[in-house]
Formats: sequence, C-alpha cells, structure tokens
Amino acid sequence: MRATILSPSYFNRRTLTVARSLVGKYLVRQQRAGRVTGRIIEVEAYVGPHDKACHASKGRTPRTDVLYGPPGTAYVYVIYGMYHMLNVVTEREGYPAAVLIRAIEVDGELIDGPGKLCRELMIDRSLNRIDLTARGPLWFEDRGVRIPRAKVGMFPRIGVEYAGEWAKKLYRFRLTG
Repeated sequence: MRATILSPSYFNRRTLTVARSLVGKYLVRQQRAGRVTGRIIEVEAYVGPHDKACHASKGRTPRTDVLYGPPGTAYVYVIYGMYHMLNVVTEREGYPAAVLIRAIEVDGELIDGPGKLCRELMIDRSLNRIDLTARGPLWFEDRGVRIPRAKVGMFPRIGVEYAGEWAKKLYRFRLTG
C-alpha cells in the first residue's frame, strides 16, 4: 500500500469538506526514537472569523496569526496551561479556518482527546507553524482507504458552549461502527 502525503491543495478547500475527509487518513509523527502513525478517528472544524468557536472570531492576534497562513500549516496551542492541541490550517491563505485533530488509533489503541493525542505523540508548541504537507517531524498521509459517508457521524463540537448557537453546529466528525 502506497502512502501519499496530503498536499497544500488538499487543505485549500472548504473546512467542513477537509474535516470530514480527514477521518480515516493518517497522522504521522517522526522522532529520533522512531515513527508513530495513527489513523484519524475524530476531528472538529472551525470555520472562519464568523464562527464564534473559532479563535479568529475575536480578531487577528499573535496567537491566531497562524490561522491566516497557508493551508496545511500546523496550529498548535495550549489550553488550561497544560494541554497542547493540534490543528491544521484550511482554506485559502488570509482566511482563518482550521481542523482540530481530536482522536487517532495507534496499533489498535484509541487515543481519544486532543490533549492526550498531543501528549502521546509529543506534539507541542515547537511544532506550531510547521508545514504538515512535507515529510518532517509531523505530516498527514492518505493510504488509499475510502471511508463511506455512512461511517462518519456528525456531532456538535465539544467544550465550546461559550459560542452559543455555534456550539450546536454539527462540525465534529467521528468514525462510527
């Protein structure tokens, strides 16, 4: 089976399209100790400055500047002062949108939760702004497996109650069955 690294054009599409299509793709972390590969099980979409759950909804800041960058760029931030979160920038440069990677499966083990995922793969702020479309310390792969639409559930996002109606949007995609 041949693996293809996902290209910038893959991420330069509507955020909801990218989010849904990432389910079943692979996240690869290369370190000196070796390579860890996980099948993506769950993601969440954050769709531009009008999306009250998106960090860009409060404007462009030093923290959110990366969201306005090229598609396929890593946006890694810290919440609660202790948990790293991995996102990939989507859509055209200048439009702030991204997909949060929430869960992966590694060797049959579910790593569920974006903070746990980052801890397990040793993803931290040192990877913020890296190009996820090139072989480096972290990238996404397509291994040719197609996931039927019926196998991807759509759910409200988690932990964004402050976003009002935007919290209820079905922007979380998870492999079901």
